[in-house]
Amino acid sequence: MVLAAGFGLRMRPITDRIPKPLVPVAGKPLLDHVLDKLAVAGVQRAVVNVHHLPDQIVDHVKGRTGPEIIISDERDAILGTGGGVVRALPLLGRDPFFHVNADTMWIDGVRPNLARLADRFDPETMDILMLMAPTALSIGYRGPGDYAMGPDGGLKKRREKQVVPFVYAGAAIMQPELFAGAPAGPFELQTIFAKAEEAGRLFGLRLEGVWMHVGTPDAIAAAEDAIFESVG
Repeated sequence: MVLAAGFGLRMRPITDRIPKPLVPVAGKPLLDHVLDKLAVAGVQRAVVNVHHLPDQIVDHVKGRTGPEIIISDERDAILGTGGGVVRALPLLGRDPFFHVNADTMWIDGVRPNLARLADRFDPETMDILMLMAPTALSIGYRGPGDYAMGPDGGLKKRREKQVVPFVYAGAAIMQPELFAGAPAGPFELQTIFAKAEEAGRLFGLRLEGVWMHVGTPDAIAAAEDAIFESVG
């Protein structure tokens, strides 16, 4: 599943006229960077949810076969990151699924990070396996981090006023069963993350390569510089 329904408020004024997933970075919309990575990882079908300026996204992905796109239409309601997954569950099926933010970007190392996630995911011990970027090596990120990660990959949420070394890179593998009993209305994925952490089933995998936080118009240039340098 690719989350593409957000308003992209911090990317204004660009997102007043185009949805954030279609903002171009290095000559390609953010959404296409994500979908291309999923295709390389062998994903044949991707569910993309839409709300803000939805027709632009629907038209953009029309006819794409690598992966095939199924639209989860949220234009009738603001569901949040968690509610969007709940609505899409009938389209996602019963198996663990990739969950990727449409505005996340990274440069892979020797091996694609999504393939590494798939290899590392253990449904017997994990409900969620998150791709975690080291804050010190990330481009455009200046925050205190999201999680501390143990030697086994177990994640602990940052406490107030604490600084931790890893930030969630916007890509994960999730078990659909984790959403059993979740509300049908709007809620955020942080609720689900906390549920998995409490059960000891929230894990992380360190990203190999470079993660880019493309949250504002100013961050686009820094991301493009990193991409052009990696291929130059």
